[in-house]
Amino acid sequence: MFEVIIGLEVHVQLNTKSKLFCSCATSFGEAPNTNVCPTCLGLPGALPVLNKEAVHKAIMLGTALKSQINKKSIFNRKNYFYPDLPNGYQISQFEVPVVGLGELVIDFEDGTSKTIGVTRAHLENDAGKNIHAGDVSHVDLNRAGTPLLEIVSEPDMRSATEAILYLKKLHSIVRYLGISDANMQEGSFRCDVNVSIRPKGDEKLYTRCEIKNMNSFKFIEKAILYEVNRQIEAWEDGVYEEEVVQETRLFDPEKGETRSMRGKEDAADYRYFPDPDLLPLIITDEMIETYSQIPELPDEKKERFVKEYEIKEYDASVITSSVEMAHYFEEMLSTKISGKNAVTWLTVELLGRLDGTSLQDSPVQARTLATVVQRIEDGTISGKAAKEVLDELMQNSQTDVDAVIEKLGLKQVSDDGAILEIIDGILAANEDKVSEYKSGKEKLFGFFVGQTMKASKGSANPAKVNELLEQRLS
Repeated sequence: MFEVIIGLEVHVQLNTKSKLFCSCATSFGEAPNTNVCPTCLGLPGALPVLNKEAVHKAIMLGTALKSQINKKSIFNRKNYFYPDLPNGYQISQFEVPVVGLGELVIDFEDGTSKTIGVTRAHLENDAGKNIHAGDVSHVDLNRAGTPLLEIVSEPDMRSATEAILYLKKLHSIVRYLGISDANMQEGSFRCDVNVSIRPKGDEKLYTRCEIKNMNSFKFIEKAILYEVNRQIEAWEDGVYEEEVVQETRLFDPEKGETRSMRGKEDAADYRYFPDPDLLPLIITDEMIETYSQIPELPDEKKERFVKEYEIKEYDASVITSSVEMAHYFEEMLSTKISGKNAVTWLTVELLGRLDGTSLQDSPVQARTLATVVQRIEDGTISGKAAKEVLDELMQNSQTDVDAVIEKLGLKQVSDDGAILEIIDGILAANEDKVSEYKSGKEKLFGFFVGQTMKASKGSANPAKVNELLEQRLS
């Protein structure tokens, strides 16, 4: 039996308006090589100037991760040569990062949790982008110099499941803080996955392989599972030392496998040294006090939702998993509807109909959905009718719930006289079953309810039907 050891290096692109060491814009999707200047092009004589807003955002994340904020940190040059790195080095932090030791708690479906250690979070500038087209490669340097916060975990994760929970929780925290859009498709939130194995009970750390630049939760999970199986098979076949070497690997989504990219460098290979063009970063007590004032985070919000709205912990964790859903839910609850009903109609009915579409793009806004729930609670429509109303709202992007109810003719009949007239007709037509019911066959009550609802074409208020039937049958 083997134990899996996983550590993650997550690169978060900070949503500052300008780059880390120059005033070029960080906007995505511009024409190639237009958001550039002598500094991010690495031209001789151009000097870097640190973007203060990136430091502020780093402090916010450090606070969220309960990390030590280092009042003095150093920028280093990390030397390597790629076409998309015009300076021939990356400005990063090595010995002393801006954010030190911290932690992140992941939650499992069974209600248990686990604390994952965070080693550090350091600021660095991004490289550009290589674009390959057949035999020709182009280099776009628009992204070069964009501010990144690299968050390095301890090797505390023991499965692909734990790694994905960690990533999703970190992604959620980053979005709650508002320090990045964390758009994985655009590369604003991506990670390198370090994987190794060891026999259970062994404390030694064996050779790790790094799977580079992953930006999909689904592919990260598949890559980890493949890599773990590859290493276990090599161990069991007696070729572990030959086949599992310290290297950087890439994941091929089409084949579902990792493959060797290059040998993995050690820190010494990068020849780190303090950047002579940048002074040490000094963070004052005032800066820490100001930028450690962060918004309510997922765990705190979950705890409050459970207490305030009396919903289950699991439901609260689902709702707080994204800041958009949490805000949507709270806007629904501002109309004083039941927390339990709000959970069902948001997470089951609406999200089911959105089928993967972002909640931000939903044609039904929070207050509109809340009105649908209100009409169930005040007896205007049944739960079944409410689903028809929601379908109509989804298709036609309407906001007037009452108008849709009228249009579809779904308003419930709650008038005692009208319902009693139907009930009396049902009982008169089924005198034999009435006798059976009164002689003890109480299961027939459901038959009378069904017949009444059928006769009313579903418009009768079920609660009223039950109440009036009990009166008549007694």
